[in-house]
Amino acid sequence: MITIDPYAGERLKLSPFYIREKELNIRDAWSAWNGYKFADYYYDAEYEYFCIRNQCGTYDICPMQKYAIQGPDAAAMLNRMVTRDVDKIGTNRVGYAVWCTDEGRIIDDGTIFKLADDRFMLTCGSPCTAWLRKSAFGFNNLDITDVTDEIAALSLQGPTSCAVLKKMGLTGIETAKPFDVMHFPFHDDTLMVSRTGFTGDLGYELWINSGRALTMWDELYDAGADYGIQPYGETATDMARLEAGFIMPYMDFNEALKTVHFEHDQTPFELGLGWLVDFEKPHFSGRRALLKEQQTGPKWRLVKLDIEGNWPAIEAIMYNDEECSEEIGYVTSAMWSPAVKSNIALAMIKSEFIDGELWAEIYRAKELRQYRRMARCSKSTKPFWTHTRARSTPPADY
Repeated sequence: MITIDPYAGERLKLSPFYIREKELNIRDAWSAWNGYKFADYYYDAEYEYFCIRNQCGTYDICPMQKYAIQGPDAAAMLNRMVTRDVDKIGTNRVGYAVWCTDEGRIIDDGTIFKLADDRFMLTCGSPCTAWLRKSAFGFNNLDITDVTDEIAALSLQGPTSCAVLKKMGLTGIETAKPFDVMHFPFHDDTLMVSRTGFTGDLGYELWINSGRALTMWDELYDAGADYGIQPYGETATDMARLEAGFIMPYMDFNEALKTVHFEHDQTPFELGLGWLVDFEKPHFSGRRALLKEQQTGPKWRLVKLDIEGNWPAIEAIMYNDEECSEEIGYVTSAMWSPAVKSNIALAMIKSEFIDGELWAEIYRAKELRQYRRMARCSKSTKPFWTHTRARSTPPADY
């Protein structure tokens, strides 16, 4: 008798690495990302965080959307879609990018891999097929393919990551500069490695045909056995990226096409990403609105905050004085940083208050009781945590 699963179309897809990850996820702590079953943590989020900071860890980025964009019109199409100048990205290099509506509101952020003059890969956190099709209007010599399920991707981050890849046999990986892409033969296939990541530390991302995913995992973990390699999930990722000062969708910004309320989405200038907006290149989506905003200044600005005390300012409201005279913004991400030994946060502040006093109204529960504290905040212009090995080539050996 054939049993039909009535919920087959609703069940989460499994990553090509799932068989190995399931064995290691002893807490059975899973969430979802883009229709994939995805680890929130494996054993303990803080333990996994320290693995990233002191040895190395792997983070499954298979659910990340990946689009192959190729053809004679590929570069021109991307240049019209994103705010940065794609022509300035070198071959076998990766560029961070954002793309906006005509009103200059950010749809999503992601990375552009330039693999040849007419061949690119775009990665982003959410499905973007419909916007890509709209952006491709008028470009006839172009092919856009969603390759999310065809390419398995694994992020390897931490101080021992380069040593692990060298032991794995990736000769010359130590010569890769930040945002470089290198290609290595791998079991009659090609393993693509980019020196990219989301932790502020030394790290790489490995891209392989899904059919070779488990082979790559096994060889990577064999090589990393003496270097403390461990898997880590979304919670540890969020800790590391906040220390590095990186933004996260649905935490620090809303995707414009999914935002209901007026101006509850953000612009590049509001998020401190004005350096990604190139007005010297030809027309791109949102150019007119962003040019106007550059002249008038953004209404809001995302700032890094050092907050007194040790109460994480999660979902805190920002004020211009300790008496809460006027509400001036809100905290988007916050944590007590184990590496910095400080209370850190990102917050959206109304521009007219950015140079004045900043206070956070923090609530914290203890044994079912709510407590309130006003905490003075100071702005930081640099990442809360970073390391020279993240930028040096070759990175330090461990």
